[in-house]
Amino acid sequence: MRDLHMPGRSAARSVNAMAATSQPSSTLAAIEILMAGGNALDAAIAACAVQCVTEPGSTGIGGDCFCLYQPADASSPIGFNGSGRAPAKADIQFFKDNGFTALDPSSAHVVTVPGAIDAWETLSRDHGRLGLDRLLQPAIRYAEEGFAVHERTAVDFANGYQKLSKDAGAREVYFNAAGQLPVAGEKFRQPALAATLRAIASQGRSAFYEGPVAEDIVATLKTKGGLHEMSDFTDHAGEYVKPISSTFRGYDVFELPPNGVGAIALLLMNILEVLPVANGPLDISRLHHLIEATKLAYRDRNAFIADPVFSEVPLDVLLSKKYAAELTRGIDDIRAAKNLPPAGMPPQGNTVYISVVDADGNACSFINSLFKGFGSGIVAARSGVVLQNRGFGFTLEEGHPNQIEPKKRPMHTIIPGMVAKDGRPVMPFGVMGGHFQPVGHAWTLSSMFDFGLDPQEAMDLPRIFSYDGNVEIERGISKASAEVLASRGHQITNIGMPHGGGQAIFIDHQHGTLVGGSDPRKDGLALGY
Repeated sequence: MRDLHMPGRSAARSVNAMAATSQPSSTLAAIEILMAGGNALDAAIAACAVQCVTEPGSTGIGGDCFCLYQPADASSPIGFNGSGRAPAKADIQFFKDNGFTALDPSSAHVVTVPGAIDAWETLSRDHGRLGLDRLLQPAIRYAEEGFAVHERTAVDFANGYQKLSKDAGAREVYFNAAGQLPVAGEKFRQPALAATLRAIASQGRSAFYEGPVAEDIVATLKTKGGLHEMSDFTDHAGEYVKPISSTFRGYDVFELPPNGVGAIALLLMNILEVLPVANGPLDISRLHHLIEATKLAYRDRNAFIADPVFSEVPLDVLLSKKYAAELTRGIDDIRAAKNLPPAGMPPQGNTVYISVVDADGNACSFINSLFKGFGSGIVAARSGVVLQNRGFGFTLEEGHPNQIEPKKRPMHTIIPGMVAKDGRPVMPFGVMGGHFQPVGHAWTLSSMFDFGLDPQEAMDLPRIFSYDGNVEIERGISKASAEVLASRGHQITNIGMPHGGGQAIFIDHQHGTLVGGSDPRKDGLALGY
């Protein structure tokens, strides 16, 4: 139970169904769908579509989608990989011949084929109840009639100014006549996007991957040097995949397999399970151990996680409890490691996340992303589609597992999570924040299952992230703690924007109720009935 004297928000609780998203309009859309007879998957798609309108810096129909859906009577979730591939002409030789030494996150060359719409239609058709037409109506309404811009969304617009101002399509869609982006409290409409969503609602995925919308996207990318062709869009298809799993504190934790980084989240949890539990959720020993574990796990991410069609990913090693135990031997309880052993030793790689549980107990963990803020910053103006930059997960280093290649999927940072126990779903959960996400998964579950925090308390807790040689800390980490970490050899960096966001809904089978949390770093909330 939280201290009612302290600032914060109580966890949401309900007895029937619940949705947790990072936008109030999105949560409301999910609840409306649930109360109209839709299931958890229906509600997640409807909520995501709304956020593609109301939170355009984080997600959009020009992005990718991943999903874990666990029916109440299933012992494990269904997994879907809705990530897109590089164009068929994206050969490494093209980049060598044209003098490229690195990929630009704002160029057409990092735009992979958007996979979201294909994922929505496939999941809706196979596991939903109401149909895509019904599910897209709230999003169409917000795009046509307008929505009130929330504070975090306004900050994302402001932070995206430089990127968006460079693109003619973005200026046409997002800037007003005075050359200004939407601000908090302003009513903002997107009529071109409304028309595209309406076409998808009536015609399905073909309205996006064929015809005028795809032609607009391809033409826009070609004017910026892109290698995309219409065939790259018509050929796209996501796929059902078998989730991977491990255990943590007696719970089964499910993630999606590569090209996503779910295996790294599981590796982190396996390492943390071996290390001693600290005296409190912000104890220095816990922070230090997390930093050191992250270094080792992300070393393996960068070495191994890639499209498994093109590269062999050693999941048997990465998910091994024995391997995690071996890694902990290299963690000093006091000092920061200066040099790490080679990856894989010792053996002997921005977003919206949506959590929904329906009245039947079906649970959906759903994530949809553009990657960086406003993706590539490239907008196909006639269709109103902002395009992601997921291809920035590729490298031009020949021989690397993530070397760019035709029809290849890049390493992906977005990962939905699902917790189960005794063959029943317990908690769909996810944490946004680009590269931070595996740490966010491990930090959240450890906060709940090691320290007894509810989902909201776990989301409220300050965050740290060891990445690229620095330990990035939020302002909620005390100055004294930062100083102790620095004295142990960690390079401390104070960050401007907080680490991601997140949502979770815990199914309390003992009491027959739901407990939800929504991250204060975003604009949304958890709501049930």
